[in-house]
Amino acid sequence: MKAQCTPSDYRRISRWEHEAVLEAVQRRLDKRLDAMTLRRRTVEHVFGTLKHWMGSAHFLTRRLPNVSTEMSLHVLAYNLKRVIRILGIARTMKAMKLVGA
Repeated sequence: MKAQCTPSDYRRISRWEHEAVLEAVQRRLDKRLDAMTLRRRTVEHVFGTLKHWMGSAHFLTRRLPNVSTEMSLHVLAYNLKRVIRILGIARTMKAMKLVGA
């Protein structure tokens, strides 16, 4: 039967150097079945919103430094909109004046 599986004289098992990390993550996910649902509700919403703003995730710029700047501006805009929704415009402006002073 061995001849059908491998031409080698010995058995070789390869393992990625970070395989233990993946196994630890999988164990945590197995313990908490709702973890992906929670992630979907909290993290994926942000990326969905940014993708919608960007128009199907196409960047308007080219080259990594420019794309990085464009993405940073999108994230900054998202964060500012969230702060304004949570605190309101008056408290946000007051906090920005305190930081800038």
